[in-house]
Amino acid sequence: MIRLVLADDQGMFRQGLVRLLSLEPDMEILAEAMDGRGAIALAEHHQPDVILMDMRMPQVDGVEATRTIHQRFPWIRILVLSTFDEDDYIQASLRAGPLGYLLKSTPTPQLAAAIRTVYQGYGHLGPTIAPKVFTQRRPPCPEADYQHRFTQRELDILHLLRQGYTNREMATTLHLSIGTVKNHLTRILSQLGARSRQAALWAHQHLTPPHSLADASHDLRHGDR
Repeated sequence: MIRLVLADDQGMFRQGLVRLLSLEPDMEILAEAMDGRGAIALAEHHQPDVILMDMRMPQVDGVEATRTIHQRFPWIRILVLSTFDEDDYIQASLRAGPLGYLLKSTPTPQLAAAIRTVYQGYGHLGPTIAPKVFTQRRPPCPEADYQHRFTQRELDILHLLRQGYTNREMATTLHLSIGTVKNHLTRILSQLGARSRQAALWAHQHLTPPHSLADASHDLRHGDR
């Protein structure tokens, strides 16, 4: 059972979320908070598995609450639910340490799937959020030829691969066909001299200079599938 805490200053939104998520057989709503201060208190009291966190709330906002909870209770997963999709807002939110970021308009089936993904320790970005994160990324490359080894699209695919995305999920997130994703993966494996995804991830991790990949989404940390 996935134990949840909801943090949002809009009572009607919380009520609707409780009603919808209560229909999920593997989820339990433990408590609700109307601001970041309440979210921190509920995190300490209930020790939930996942907190659904709004970013813009009174008193203590979601960014500060996320940062505090992430520092004090790093085992608690946080999934951002926000109405804002501006680049700067997304980057600031992700630096606080959540494992995912979705818009409040996300359909319930996709939200439930994201909760399960985050609960397992994997990062999850909404389909309109991921491109914004990748666009902001400009990796420095101490090796003279590193920046020429992969295209920006291949770097995007490598990052999603590290998050455990399937070919179909990568295609959906990056708005590509599955065939195109497979072609990119084939070239990535060739460039790295790898025969499998796991080998490619290992080679890329040891080749990539420190801090060169996705600093903006650094806190979407998890193990490889």
